[in-house]
Order: sequence, then C-alpha cells, then structure tokens
Amino acid sequence: MRSRLVVLPALAALLVVQAVPATGSSAQAEPAVAVTVNTRAGLEVVRDTAIGVNHAIWDSQLGTASVADLLGDAGVRAMRYPGGSYSDIYHWEDHTAPGGYVAPDTDFDTFMSGVRRAGGRAIVTANYGTGTPEEAAAWVRYANVEKGYGVEHWEIGNENYGNGHYGSPWEADDHPDKSPAQYATLVRDYATAMKAVDPTVKIGAVLTTPGEWPDGITAAGDSGTWNETVLSIAGPVVDFGIVHWYPTGDTAAQVLAKTDRMPDQIALVREQSRRLAGKDLDIALTEVNTSYGRNTQPGALFAADAYATALGRGVFTVDWWNVHNGVGRVREIAGHLDYDDYGLLSSGTCTEDGTVCEPALNTPFAPYHALRMLSRFVRPGDQFVTAASSDPLVRAHAARRPDGGLAVMLVNQHPDAARTTGLRYTGYTAAAGATVLTHANGDTDISTTAGSSSAVTLPPYSITTLVLRPETGTTGPAAPARPAADRITDRSAVLSWPAPPAGVKYEVHRIDGAGGQQWGETTGTTFTAANLAPATEYTVNLIARDDAGGQSWSSPPLVFTTGTPATSSCAVSHRESGNWGNGFVADLEITNTGAAPVEGWSLTFTWPTTWQQVSSGWNATWSQTGALVTVTSDAALAPGESTTAGFVGSYQGPNVRPVAYFLDGTLCTTR
Repeated sequence: MRSRLVVLPALAALLVVQAVPATGSSAQAEPAVAVTVNTRAGLEVVRDTAIGVNHAIWDSQLGTASVADLLGDAGVRAMRYPGGSYSDIYHWEDHTAPGGYVAPDTDFDTFMSGVRRAGGRAIVTANYGTGTPEEAAAWVRYANVEKGYGVEHWEIGNENYGNGHYGSPWEADDHPDKSPAQYATLVRDYATAMKAVDPTVKIGAVLTTPGEWPDGITAAGDSGTWNETVLSIAGPVVDFGIVHWYPTGDTAAQVLAKTDRMPDQIALVREQSRRLAGKDLDIALTEVNTSYGRNTQPGALFAADAYATALGRGVFTVDWWNVHNGVGRVREIAGHLDYDDYGLLSSGTCTEDGTVCEPALNTPFAPYHALRMLSRFVRPGDQFVTAASSDPLVRAHAARRPDGGLAVMLVNQHPDAARTTGLRYTGYTAAAGATVLTHANGDTDISTTAGSSSAVTLPPYSITTLVLRPETGTTGPAAPARPAADRITDRSAVLSWPAPPAGVKYEVHRIDGAGGQQWGETTGTTFTAANLAPATEYTVNLIARDDAGGQSWSSPPLVFTTGTPATSSCAVSHRESGNWGNGFVADLEITNTGAAPVEGWSLTFTWPTTWQQVSSGWNATWSQTGALVTVTSDAALAPGESTTAGFVGSYQGPNVRPVAYFLDGTLCTTR
C-alpha cells in the first residue's frame, strides 16, 4: 500500500413472506428473498487471527489504550506492523525509517503492549527492501526469545513486486537485482535465519493477487511470472503466501460486486502453491480496502462480505488497511459525509484548506462496525457452512458454533430497498427464536433485538446477523478430517480419509451451491466416486454418524476437478505467449487424433468467469456469446494433423483457464 503520510494528533428454498405496509391501494407485499443454509456443506474453520487490521509507525495513536480497547471490542485479533510500504524502510532495533516519518511512541514494544491489551496476535513484516536476513533474525530473537511475545507470523517484505521491476516503483528495494528470482532466493535466506532462532515461526512470501497487476506478467529476463518464480524457489521453505486487494470502482455497486471474484482468486493461489511449491500454503490477505465509500456504509458492506468470503475459504487472516490514515476527497455517499480515509477510526484531520474536518479523533467509521459485526457473527473455532441467496444483492454467510449454535449474516446491498427474507436450513433444526443484530446505514452502533429464525426484514444498506440455537441439544461424534482425492480421471475419483472411530460411519456428500446429494456411506477409509462428468469441479464433505443417530459437523471441504478423456478424437492445448495484466495473447493448437478426416471444424469452449473475453483472433473465425466462445474454420484436418488458431483475450479479474474444449461437439483431450 502506498500510504499517505499523516501526522496524527494524537443468499427450491422456502419462501417466507412478511407483510409490508401498503403505501397505496395497489401496493403489494415485497417478494421475499429466499436464503438457504446447508450445514452439511462445511467450509473452513475460523482461525484466531481471522479479523485483523494494519498498524503503522507514522500513527501516533498506535498502541494507545483507547485504540487497543476499540480494536478489542471490535473483535480484532490480528494486528500487522510496522505498516505497509514502511516495512521496507523500517529498522526495528533503532526504530528508524529513513525517508519516512516515525511518530513518537510507536516502537515495537509499544505496539506489542497494544496487541496484548486488545487480546490479539501480531503479524510482523520484516524489512526486505533495505534490510537483511540477519536483521530479521535478530528481531525474531528479541520478540520471541528475549521478550516472550510469541509472534508466530512473519512476512518477508511488502508488495515487493512494486520495486520498479514491472515499471511502477513505490516499494523501497536496495538490491541491484529486483527480479522475483532474487526476492525468492533471499526469502529462503530469511526463512533459514529466522527459523534457526525460533523453529516455530511461520514465514510468508509476497505474492501477486490473481487478476490484479502485475499478476500474469513475465518481465524481460524472467523465466516466469512473479508467483511462478517465487513459489517455485521459495515456496518449499515458506509457510504462507501474502496477497493484497484494493478493488477498483466508481460506484458502490461496482465495488460491492467484486467480492464475487474472491473465490477464484483464492482458488488460483492454492492451485499455484500445490503445483509450484508442492504443498498447500496458508493464505493471508494482509491488506484490503475499498475504492468507494471508505468511511460510509458501502465500505462497511464491502468489509463484511469480503472478510466472510475470504475466511470461509480458509484465508487465515484478513487485515483492513488501516487503523488511522487521514482525510482525502470529501463527498456525500449514501447520505453521509465520506472522508476517503483508509482508516477504521477518524484521525481528526481536516482538508488542506481547513474547510472540512473529520469527526473527533478515534470516532469509528462504518467499516469499524462491520468488523464488530463480523466478530459477533464468527468466532475462532466456528466453521463456515454454505449459504445462498435468491437475490444477488443480498449476500448470505453462515457458520456453526461448537456449542451447537448457528449464525447467519445477511448483507443487504440495496441502497434504498428493505428486503423481507425467508430462511431454510438443511441439516439443522433451529429453535423458533433468534437474536437479531443489525447495523443499518448511518448507525453508530449495532442494535440487538429478539426475532425469528425463519424470517427477517433487512433494512436498506445493512448488515444483519441472526444468532440461532438448535431446537434440541443433541450431540454427535467429532467431525471427520478433510478427505483427499487420488486417481482422478475424467469419470471417477478415489476419496480417502483416516479410519472413523468404532461405531461411526461416514456419509459422503457432494455439495452443489447450497444444495447437494449424498453419494454414499461407509465405515471404511475410501470411497470411489464414479459416473462423474468430465472437466467438472466437485466439492465433497464427510459427515460422521454414530449408532445412536448423532451427527457430526461437516468435514472441511475437498475440491477437485475431473479431467478430460485420456483418449478422444481430438486434442487441444492452450499456450499463452504474452500477458500485460488485463489481457493476453494465446494460441490454441487443435489436433485431429481420430481416424477420419475433419472437413471444416467448429471448436467451442466456455470461459469459467463472466469477466473474460475474446477481443480478436486469427487463423479462424472467432465469436463469443455470453461466456461461450466459438472458433470455426473451413479448413480440413487430416488424421494426426494439427492447426493453430490464435487470439487476444482480456480479463478484469482472475484469469481462469477453460478446462473443456469441444470439436464438432466432441469433448477433446486437454493437453
């Protein structure tokens, strides 16, 4: 993050329709939004570092009791230090940042006192740009050996792809070689030195966010993109990957819709880490903010949806940028003054001409209340489960609690319309009553009322959480571990897991959105899923059931994709030859692997996302309708013959490759 320096003064489903008061003789009740919660479709478990923020050494309020208490009350449990790009100029031992401003009383010990007062955990960014592995190792020694702070997560640098190697230089980097290979090589040295001091620390490497610049770009002299290089070299020795995300947009609707891209972003980082590092790396989203309505309700709605989306998919920490920052462009958004301030809390500063000032120092902005709501929705140890809404502007998230409770968070992105909402639960029988927490546009707190578990009315631009209890207090066996998949073909996969306890059998459930089906059950350790569709993504959970009928929580999910046929009458390979961050050039090589000639041909494939497009093409006729791309040619293809058709593609989010190509209706082998 390139920070402004501010010297601070200090979601088929049951429809439950509620009556809406008539405003005229022809007025009708608003159609209900249907929300389905499937507790058999487990997602990931919430970690103790889930809800986080960034602190910065230029913030004079860093570590103060008042700020620590505000963060503690908001449920913030991860605090990142020393502050974005400042991390690459900061020297912890003498508390200096040459070329930058360091506020008084913002040293590491003061930071840690605030972390401890708030009941949080520290995430520390070691200086890569102007530092050394030895300096970082000394910091680990001081923090964990001498002081006993127990700092577990250590990042190596901040946004180091911004060192000028790709053209834009905002990150300090004194190394003559600014390539991803150099960064990755030194990250290995940092990890070795730091773990020699404390083997329990976890080391993070900076990655580019899929679909965000400079992801996908291979700079001159490099063998691959930033992520390809860093994960290949440093991936085997680090413990987590670091991504940042600042979605752009000129309206609330534009920005709020972009959380739909997060599942693909996270999935691509996981795929890259498995393929290139040979393991599943943890993922940390250590900087996030919005480009519209940073201090008003659009910012709060974005924060609630973005945090829940990322955490439900296993990101272990999401950290808002930042606690204090300062006034920017002042305008009215959603009926309230927005100061364009990246901070959760007011810095109390004014515009340059002094005509408009922020509220009093430390006054919470709207995203602060979103974090408070998130901490009341999910707590460490809770497990996200699948929730879906019939209205795309009502975002639904749900989580089970170890005590048998269930929480459902609903984000109404309609700026002017309330939405009556009916809820249906699969795998869970809720008691009739619910505790309802609400934060609506302009609210300065979260209201708590008694309500129903089956219906709720959502105010415009609001975040609402229902906290539910089970109808009966039944208990069941422990949740199974995440299953694994092996021997995946185009039609089958072998699933496996550790042996269930005596008297317990495992049900195998395929999850499809908020619905799904039970594939089978077994007391063994494997299950062969057959008759699968080729080139299709599957999500599978296990549920344990004992002889008394008790049922466990769902296992964490297994996601796998079936392949294309090993043999077919055609084969297609996709080769990308250039990428500039939001577009690329690629060739499709199409081979007739059958015994008969093809007299003219038509190839089709479907983009996995809505933001990918063929801009132009050659060596064939290219067209796109919706996500379906059709490539046609009058040329003949003899058996064994190949032809190449090229195209320019564009994208405005994660660039996910197609997995299935059809030649004259036949599914080809993807090479």
